[in-house]
Amino acid sequence: MCMDISSIFRKTAKNTLKLFAPLITNDRWFVATIYRLRMGKSIDMDNPVTFNEKLQWLKVYNRRDGQRKRVDKFAVKEIVGKLIGEQYIIPTLGVWDRPEDIDFDSLPDKFVLKATHGWGGKGVFVCLDKNKFSRKEAVGKLGKSLHKTNYAKLREWPYKGVPARIIAEKYIGPDTGEMPTDYKFYCFDGEAKYIMVCIGRVPGSKKPNYYFFDRQWRFCPFNTDNAHYPADFTLPRPQGLDKMLELADIISRGEPHVRVDFYDVDGHIYFGEITYFSFSGYFHFTPEGNRILGSHISLPEKSYKP
Repeated sequence: MCMDISSIFRKTAKNTLKLFAPLITNDRWFVATIYRLRMGKSIDMDNPVTFNEKLQWLKVYNRRDGQRKRVDKFAVKEIVGKLIGEQYIIPTLGVWDRPEDIDFDSLPDKFVLKATHGWGGKGVFVCLDKNKFSRKEAVGKLGKSLHKTNYAKLREWPYKGVPARIIAEKYIGPDTGEMPTDYKFYCFDGEAKYIMVCIGRVPGSKKPNYYFFDRQWRFCPFNTDNAHYPADFTLPRPQGLDKMLELADIISRGEPHVRVDFYDVDGHIYFGEITYFSFSGYFHFTPEGNRILGSHISLPEKSYKP
């Protein structure tokens, strides 16, 4: 009963805080408070230890030029294309400032629409058959997503000021509507040390499954959902793993931590996105996984004082 009351209180407080988020200017206080409400425990912002804790510290104190363009789903394509080559970039089919301006007639039968300032799969629409695709629904929902930002409610500062636009991309997934297997490389000081494999994701609906592996493709029980799996558990090793590791190392240079995502579709590697705050620092790791990942982040000198 006490736990139920505590959960209700945290949920109510969290929703209230989100409501007034745009009015709260103290980022340090806001980040620490949201963390306590979401994770059920306090954070020592002066001495963070775990991966999730250190991401909260980085939200507040590590603000560098260039990070904003790297989370912009459109602008990052040019940046990454120059670093590793245009052959790894998913082709862009169009960019519009308003969803009402989307030229659906110019798009192929299959395509993906997404908000350039979106995060966590939000504001993504997959079209597998243009004749069955609800343009009205997509335009309406994309219009709402353009007015949302990941800065106010989560304080992921790179998203503050990212131009809110709509981008259309080539569809690279299977006919089921699931996104292709997503390989998320957790990079530290320019080296990809762990890979989170994301399987079975359908934008806006189905929850995917997550599995961690190291560079040698050995299973790491970091996720609470599969911490009980046997040590020899594995998944098919992607044929492009070595190349993706090489590319992730290049893209992540100069950052204490960043996550670089790729798809490996029938042997062709595609760059997905760059994320500074994976799951906004609220992923349910095992205590050991949270500690191990956190040990790889060497916090830099503060570049911002709130």
